[in-house]
Amino acid sequence: MTGVDCVIFVGIQGSGKSAFFKSGFADTYVRINRDMLKTRNREAQFFELCLTTAQRCVIDNTNPTIAERARFIAPAKERGFLVTGYYFDVPVRDALARNAARPEPQRVPVPGIYSMAKRMQPPTMTEGFDALFRVRLIAGKFEIAPMTAEPVFAPDGAPEAPETYPTGV
Repeated sequence: MTGVDCVIFVGIQGSGKSAFFKSGFADTYVRINRDMLKTRNREAQFFELCLTTAQRCVIDNTNPTIAERARFIAPAKERGFLVTGYYFDVPVRDALARNAARPEPQRVPVPGIYSMAKRMQPPTMTEGFDALFRVRLIAGKFEIAPMTAEPVFAPDGAPEAPETYPTGV
């Protein structure tokens, strides 16, 4: 089996991961989210079921470290999945503002967001991703661009403008 997608989101709380999922993946991918599943064990069981049944899935968690992402990348690659990463590159102040706009029961404690930001290790292709994208939320629109080891430059020497999508992917 080849060509089945495993998508891994990487970003602090309030960076737009769940909104991005809803805008582009909700109709065709299983969402694996520890906030919904409550435990790592349930998360692992859902992930294993997706691998066993060749079901496209999105790991919608913070996934801040290389080690945490490796728990998903290695098994997915072993089963022939294509692994795509989306790194939500959002300033902490923007994440805090998005978090404050959530309904009270859904808000993350502010120290938790700062703590996650300190732990965040931006993903790289060397981790085993087949594709890796940077996502920014600019004026309510998701801006998506491929992540490369070096900046991508246009012929005039200016950074290339990434594609902008009105509501998601």
